[in-house]
Amino acid sequence: MSTQVPKEDDRTESVEHEAEDAAEPSHGDRRRQERDARRQSVSGAPAEPDEDTFQLKVFRYDPEVEAKSEPRFDDFPVPREKGMTVLDALIYARDTYDTTLTFRHSCRQAVCGSDALFINGRQRLGCQTQIADLDQPVRVEPLPHQDVVKDLVVDMEHFYDQMHAVEPFFQGDAPDDGLEEQRQSRENREKIKMSTRCIWCGACMSSCNIAAGDNQYLGPAAINKAYRFAMDDREGEEMKEHRMNVLDQEHGVWRCQTQFSCTNVCPKDIPLTEHIQELKREAVKQNLKFW
Repeated sequence: MSTQVPKEDDRTESVEHEAEDAAEPSHGDRRRQERDARRQSVSGAPAEPDEDTFQLKVFRYDPEVEAKSEPRFDDFPVPREKGMTVLDALIYARDTYDTTLTFRHSCRQAVCGSDALFINGRQRLGCQTQIADLDQPVRVEPLPHQDVVKDLVVDMEHFYDQMHAVEPFFQGDAPDDGLEEQRQSRENREKIKMSTRCIWCGACMSSCNIAAGDNQYLGPAAINKAYRFAMDDREGEEMKEHRMNVLDQEHGVWRCQTQFSCTNVCPKDIPLTEHIQELKREAVKQNLKFW
């Protein structure tokens, strides 16, 4: 091992290099500085969109933070990319500008229903809606007629209660021998096929003016779910009668005023209004008595 003592000049140069290294910010510090600069640019006057970017206007609200308890809109410049969806834009805005931006999403394949939003004045799935198909700026809000929890997240508890109220599960008659397969005809399968596509997104309920004014109304999603089982031939007459009794109430199918708003916004193209009208006819037939 060398015992040579470094020269004074070498020691001075080493100390200077160490001071320069200490003054240079770490990678994490640089990331935080860049993020703070981007946040500052967003919180100020919104940048004018150009050919490479578009403006995303997002509803913001956080009741747990005093400074954010008043609803407002934040503007985020987002780069234009081919195939970009509203959900992609929200994720970019959250990761790039403000990590507190809150919204729901799961599969990103338009089958989970968790990212239903009010986009440019219409209920849509964020993962299904292409930015290229929308007018600018893109305005994103939480679903109307629902209590807002934070930013774009709404309370879905009431919606789920209405769905469960119609007993959304198959309750067929047990075969006599306990082994016989319960077959469904092709015709019956085709009849109920569209009703099985519901993804519980709540877009139809949010668009329904009747549901907005009547908290007890089952709503189009729940009634459609009841239709899926009531019209299934594998369920017995006794169970079908029970389902129809649930629907044939003041706050059931008869509250629908056929405005077609639910059908218009359904991301799975389910003919909700037609199903409700068919259930009305079934309810009338069930109540007819012949002596």
